[in-house]
Amino acid sequence: MKQRLLPMLFLLSAATLATSPAVAADPVPKHRIMFFEYGKGPNRLLELDANGKMVWEHKPPSIAVIFEVLPTGNVLYAYGGNPTGVREVNRKGEEVWNYVSKCPQVLGCRRLANGNTLVAEQGPCQAVEVSPKGEVVRVTPLTTTIKEYHLQVRNIHKLDNGNILAAHEGEGAVREVDEKGKIVWEYTGVENAGDARRLANGNTLISCGTQKRVIEVTPEKKIVWEFNAKDAPELNLTWVSSIQPLANGNIIVGNFLRNQEGKGAHVFEVTREKKVVWKWEDHALIKSLTTVRVLD
Repeated sequence: MKQRLLPMLFLLSAATLATSPAVAADPVPKHRIMFFEYGKGPNRLLELDANGKMVWEHKPPSIAVIFEVLPTGNVLYAYGGNPTGVREVNRKGEEVWNYVSKCPQVLGCRRLANGNTLVAEQGPCQAVEVSPKGEVVRVTPLTTTIKEYHLQVRNIHKLDNGNILAAHEGEGAVREVDEKGKIVWEYTGVENAGDARRLANGNTLISCGTQKRVIEVTPEKKIVWEFNAKDAPELNLTWVSSIQPLANGNIIVGNFLRNQEGKGAHVFEVTREKKVVWKWEDHALIKSLTTVRVLD
């Protein structure tokens, strides 16, 4: 009996292997994205579906480069004209909240967990926390050596410890300050620092602008990870304008193609092994972008 079964088992095994599907390769990710077009093209906020088709467009009242998509689907962004401040709009483009600042220019903002809004004011350089009613509840001075207000501060984030992490673009510095404005940590020597994110491991991820790189630094200021233009020349990395850490550990990087319009990727996703697993470019649709966010 055993001698008769063995050939049959072999035939079944061979048939199973012949009809089994091949091992699937890792799927190429697709991302729904939103970004601010800025530079030589129009200043506008665009949303694209996963196939790169434009599904929403919004034009700010004045210069705008930083935004946040809220859980409601509304969009919060800073606008830097006259007047200047922070707006929240719904997907119909209707204004549902607006804070007008008394400073010369606001280009950074963030909605806090308590419902207040953190406003990055320039001239003087400070973080202003505003209630939903538009009332100023806290002002935290921010330190920078830049006197001209336009480049004093970009993205700001309130950390779990209550401190504020701010990217000072003109100075090329990232600083963490307490509620009174005392510097408790800083990292300098970065060109056009647009954003910094405090990671769960305590390290800080920094977009290094015209240095064409993203770095992760420890509290002791040691660089433990870096991605730069030499790691993927085909991207034409020109100006790292925004960063977005994803839940899977990968990083979404915005590439501001200033004076390099028409070539290279506008945005890409890179792994910690420095593998570019996704990128988007459409030079017929836009010239260049600043802040970009994946919305999946």
